[in-house]
Amino acid sequence: MSGALATSRASHRAGPDRESRRPIKLMIVDDSMVARAVLSRMIDADGNFEIAGIAGTAEDAIEALGQVMVDIVVLDLEMPGVGGLKALPRILEAAKGAKVLIVSSLAEEGAEETVAALALGAADTLPKPGTGRFNGRFSEVLLSKLRGLGYADRSSVRPSQPASLPQVIRPQSSQALRLVAIGASTGGIQALGAFFAALPARIGVPILVTQHLPPAFMTVFARQLSVAAGREAVVAQDGTQLLPDCIVIAPGEAHMLVDEVNGLLIARLLKTKVSSGCMPSVDPMLASAGAVLGGGALGIVLTGMGRDGAEGARKLIEAGGSVMAQDESTSAVWGMPRAVAELGLACAVLSPDKLARRVGSRAEEGPCK
Repeated sequence: MSGALATSRASHRAGPDRESRRPIKLMIVDDSMVARAVLSRMIDADGNFEIAGIAGTAEDAIEALGQVMVDIVVLDLEMPGVGGLKALPRILEAAKGAKVLIVSSLAEEGAEETVAALALGAADTLPKPGTGRFNGRFSEVLLSKLRGLGYADRSSVRPSQPASLPQVIRPQSSQALRLVAIGASTGGIQALGAFFAALPARIGVPILVTQHLPPAFMTVFARQLSVAAGREAVVAQDGTQLLPDCIVIAPGEAHMLVDEVNGLLIARLLKTKVSSGCMPSVDPMLASAGAVLGGGALGIVLTGMGRDGAEGARKLIEAGGSVMAQDESTSAVWGMPRAVAELGLACAVLSPDKLARRVGSRAEEGPCK
């Protein structure tokens, strides 16, 4: 296996978040010997991780993944041969459920390659700094992202509860559908692609999307989502009219809310801090949709870390609206949808394609059966 190394270098240092959990197993895939060495040193210094494999090309990574099991693949996009982006689907297949974190100089904010990698199934991305700049802040962000991806599913399970909890399924509102509001974070771009691929071409109501992304990503994201969804997608400005079958996306620097002026639905932007700490946050979007439209509002919470969307979903339900959530088996991280499901707020907990079919049925026939 030329250029690849399968290793079992488990660190015995006690990290702050390690507790009694097994280490997160990683593979580093980068053509730069310097980058591999620096990344390995950073990761190996934290007791939460075990470096199980190292590869210098995508082809070597795919071969190595046939011999070792990992939780996360740290992948560069710029490499000789096939390259990380082109090889990403094969790496995901070979990784057998492991998450992929893109760490690449191509993952600059707004880069086409970044959104393309997320759409193909990468869980998250992080720009690689220039030579000599692998220092404090980069290391902190890298390790935080790795811990979040590696422990998200396990840490969200309370010790006194089984891993798969029975969910209370609420009845859906019987009112006519007037708006769909979708929130997502880690893994959300791929989930949104699956959702819109299964959504009927016309449902006759506006569609709002709050996806956790930096501001500079949004124009590229809107363009790619428009192509994937087969309908217009625009980044919201304050006062943007919400039109049937048009997707309106929250900008990265503001929350998006629903308002109604002279009988017309419009988007409002809000930049104040919210309890989730997210910008943009799903909570204000869902809460405002319920406040304005009541039972005519339908919220959908897709894959993502944390609990953003849970508070907004509760307020939407209290206003008479309905909420659906992505299921565990299809979520990159079952954090946000799990929070909604555990609170008993969802009228459906399904894969993105099945959620889309439920929305289509609601638009035509009424509540989910």
